[in-house]
Amino acid sequence: MNLNQISEILSWLFLIYGIIVCSGYLFSAIFSFFEIRDYKRKYSLKDEVALLQSTSLPSISILAPAYNEEANIVENIRSLLTINYPSYEIVIINDGSKDGTLERLIKNFHLVEDDSLYFNFIPTKEIRKVYKSKSKSFKNLKVIDKENGGKSDALNAGINICKHSIISSIDVDCILDSDALLKLIKPFLNNKKKVIASGGVIRIANSCIIEDGKIIEVKLPNKFVARAQVIEYFRAFLMGRMAWSRMDGLLLISGAFGMFDKKTVMDAGGYNTNTVGEDMELLVRMRRIMRTQNIDYTVGFIPDPLCWTEVPQKWSILHRQRNRWTRGTAETLWLHRAMIFNPKYKVLGMLSTPYWLFFEWLAPIIEFTGILFFIVLLCLGQINWLFALSFFLVSYSFGILYSITALLFEEYSFQQYKKTNYIYKLIITACLEPIFYHPFLLWASLKGNIDLFRGRKTWGTMSRSGLRNAAK
Repeated sequence: MNLNQISEILSWLFLIYGIIVCSGYLFSAIFSFFEIRDYKRKYSLKDEVALLQSTSLPSISILAPAYNEEANIVENIRSLLTINYPSYEIVIINDGSKDGTLERLIKNFHLVEDDSLYFNFIPTKEIRKVYKSKSKSFKNLKVIDKENGGKSDALNAGINICKHSIISSIDVDCILDSDALLKLIKPFLNNKKKVIASGGVIRIANSCIIEDGKIIEVKLPNKFVARAQVIEYFRAFLMGRMAWSRMDGLLLISGAFGMFDKKTVMDAGGYNTNTVGEDMELLVRMRRIMRTQNIDYTVGFIPDPLCWTEVPQKWSILHRQRNRWTRGTAETLWLHRAMIFNPKYKVLGMLSTPYWLFFEWLAPIIEFTGILFFIVLLCLGQINWLFALSFFLVSYSFGILYSITALLFEEYSFQQYKKTNYIYKLIITACLEPIFYHPFLLWASLKGNIDLFRGRKTWGTMSRSGLRNAAK
């Protein structure tokens, strides 16, 4: 086989891969549209008012790990304390913070030591103390101070101590919509199947005006890197996860905010402390157990913007985050490799896990291989420029079209960015993203795979500016 034949075969393979990727995006857009449309028809504000007045809603335990969160901790707990829901508790887990996180908690919420007995159902690092507030205003607040063990270990400690049958894990740097719990509990209510988890849309709080733990005005981030993540989150949540939810093949509930059946989580053994992708791994393990036990179950997902989070505004921190996401995806796929192409797991085995393998984890590796292939052909003078330019133009145009479609979905659904100039800026960002933002993510993902094979397990430092400064 000569060089021209090898070149032609590889070119066709890359073309077929690209067509499959584009087809997948097209189908996800179609499925997502119908899912959002059905949700808007099914639920209304009247439903939430009726739910709020109901006495039969299940109580919820909100678990929020905190490590060196001095900048955000008080504002975000204030946000949690203002949630519209009849019965819930807040469990903050101080995971061995080295800054003034615990001191700020004790001072601002009038904490005293709680001498109640607690049981270590799921093994965790040592619990130093448990606090409760002596103020009636914060009677549903509980704080755990423990040795550092990572986010998974902190969540397991919260699961051990919390008292309600539904748990909601949240990143403490996030701000919840006041009706977030009312909306996220909906899949658990009046469902013929057992609901083991529920998730919603995550939005970006950078540059928003925030007072007393609430979003007062939604503003578009000032920096390009944050605006690019706005577009990326539109694609991921409004078009990606909505489609997987409709097919009941969702493998990921965001660690920023999700809701779970406590018993199922405990039966699964809690969060895995040996992976950096604990949120994805837990849901996959729970779904795998349900399928193995032949229990009819489902995972809910709603398109409401329930949770607002601060995303990285520095390229270096974004690199660490995406590096970790890549390693977490690979670790989950490896731990549950028996599910891939296994008809026993139905949609999960025949569609979800293969998709995550070939079009999430392997995608940057395949793309980088394609770039190297192009460079080799360029050096050898074997480039068909008409084919190459056509391929790049179609890929670039499709990427922009897909991003703008995600933006249209946002306008169709909840219209958080109401100013006209915000829409123009997002369209410009969508045009620039494939040139500046995507190559950076490609490199971060490749580096994540390199670190994975080198055995790296650390999260990396994820410093934040603090949401109280978000409007500045």
